[in-house]
Amino acid sequence: MDAQMLDGNAAAGLLQEVFAVEVTTMTGTCVNCGAAEPIGAIHVFTGAGVVLRCPHCEHDLMKIVRSGTRTWVSLQGVSALELTQPPG
Repeated sequence: MDAQMLDGNAAAGLLQEVFAVEVTTMTGTCVNCGAAEPIGAIHVFTGAGVVLRCPHCEHDLMKIVRSGTRTWVSLQGVSALELTQPPG
């Protein structure tokens, strides 16, 4: 085992910090066309789940499905999520 490799629990604090923000202000970059937009500007389609699509090329960016106590999230269409944190 590499000395720098840990299991996912080592990133728990960082992940909680990153995802405990107003997500609609994060910028998502489309893997298909490269456009970068705030999540709040992305087109949302609802049905059996929620699909967020790029407003430029209509590529699926995110898919979210909920059933009872379980939620599935796919970010397959997003190459990056950018979060700007306030100074402090």
